Amino acid sequence: MAWIWLLIAGLLEVVWAVGLKYTQGFTRPLPSAITVAAMIASFAFLGQALRSLPLGTAYAVWTGIGTLGTAVLGILLFHDPLDLRRLICIALILAGVVGLRLTSAA
Repeated sequence: MAWIWLLIAGLLEVVWAVGLKYTQGFTRPLPSAITVAAMIASFAFLGQALRSLPLGTAYAVWTGIGTLGTAVLGILLFHDPLDLRRLICIALILAGVVGLRLTSAA
């Protein structure tokens, strides 16, 4: 169950990271509220996952999911640069997240 909590925490990290773009410096109330709620929920789910997962593994996977999701949505929603080097780096992050999951004892 800890890995499910961690996945939810990571996905919520994507929500709040992308949400930051829409808050326009926390000047827009609805996007700001959604972003803050996603932040709180993300940390809460990460805390649940940390009850049984090692700190280093959980934190690396949490930030990896957030990084991957944010990078992909940045490309899709905000037209962030997309080139082969960037895709290779994103793939390396994905490999790290999958590797940590596959080698974890929990």
